[in-house]
Amino acid sequence: MLNHIAVAPSGFKESLSAQSAANAIATGVRRVLPHAEIDRIPLVDGGEGTARTLATTTGGRLLALSATGPLGEPIGTHFALLDSGRTAVVEMAAVAGLSLVPTSSRDPGATTTYGVGELIRAALDTGVRRIVVGCGDSGTSDGGAGALQALGARLLDADGFELPHGGAELTRLTRIDPSALDSRLPHTELLVACNPYNVLCGEHGVARVFGPQKGATPAQVERLSTGLENWARVLTRDVHRLPTDLRLSPGTGASGGLGAGLAALGARLLPRFDVLLDHLDLDARLARADLVLTAEGALDEQTRRGKVPGEVARRAKLYGRPVLALAGTLGKGAHDVPGVDAYHGILPAPMALAEALVRAAELLTDATERALRMVVLGARLPAHAEVSGTQRPSTVR
Repeated sequence: MLNHIAVAPSGFKESLSAQSAANAIATGVRRVLPHAEIDRIPLVDGGEGTARTLATTTGGRLLALSATGPLGEPIGTHFALLDSGRTAVVEMAAVAGLSLVPTSSRDPGATTTYGVGELIRAALDTGVRRIVVGCGDSGTSDGGAGALQALGARLLDADGFELPHGGAELTRLTRIDPSALDSRLPHTELLVACNPYNVLCGEHGVARVFGPQKGATPAQVERLSTGLENWARVLTRDVHRLPTDLRLSPGTGASGGLGAGLAALGARLLPRFDVLLDHLDLDARLARADLVLTAEGALDEQTRRGKVPGEVARRAKLYGRPVLALAGTLGKGAHDVPGVDAYHGILPAPMALAEALVRAAELLTDATERALRMVVLGARLPAHAEVSGTQRPSTVR
């Protein structure tokens, strides 16, 4: 019997927040199982919507303020306070995200994380004991240099002049003066919720992997890579005192290298779900479910590498719970995500991306209904039933 359904989706980029996706799926469930108990668990991965979602789902508060955006101009942004004000959640995408950079202005060599440092400083002003920085959906590639500048570090060239904003300038970095760094940082627990697969430098460094997605040309990618190599060297020499390789350690490439910059300040770089999901009691809620529904914009070979559906499926399987994944697009590897028992695309027919984005909630609701009707039908078939001479399939495609 399907009496308790856990709905644990991510957001759909540029169309649905995690909360909106959970609501759309719940509506589809109601059409098929009107009396089922539905536990909506909108999930975040550190990117867009992280602070707002955690504040909403945990009874926290969202604080609005102005800070420096990725292009160096003031923008309206926010951070969250949780745990009765003991923990702050700084979402880097809310102040330095790619969505804040117009397509015509996308140049990761020029954008800055300065606003991230300003949000951290504002969080410190509230007296928090812990700051969680959510990494994801960034529009920057400055290694966190801007954030360190906002927190008091001076980044100097060979003539002793302060470097301008942007990752392209890091090739000229000669010395970092950390003497004016905010004195509250050593007394505050700083956690970076990131994808540990992202590293700062090397063949799979952040500039090479993500630079083109942020608008970098091949020549710009090479300059950014060179700059980040220099950044790691000078940062290790002048600021970072721990035996950690800022070039290749897990998570140092998070959000255009912000992970490396914050690690130099003593932050711990942790798998994002280990940090973010603790506030939602996710494991216990999955354990109570008869069926788990998860969703994201794309289901593909990257899903198992730190994406929400992959993490939900992994945790659900610890309790033997069946998992159905819904996705806007199904790519290579969609059939091979560990823990996902069935998957279903939400598009009923080919359509333009612009239309799909506008209709995302409607499409997700309808797809949930279609998929769940097949699940219910399968549950009613006798165990020995065959379809067209073969055993009935376990995967909805």
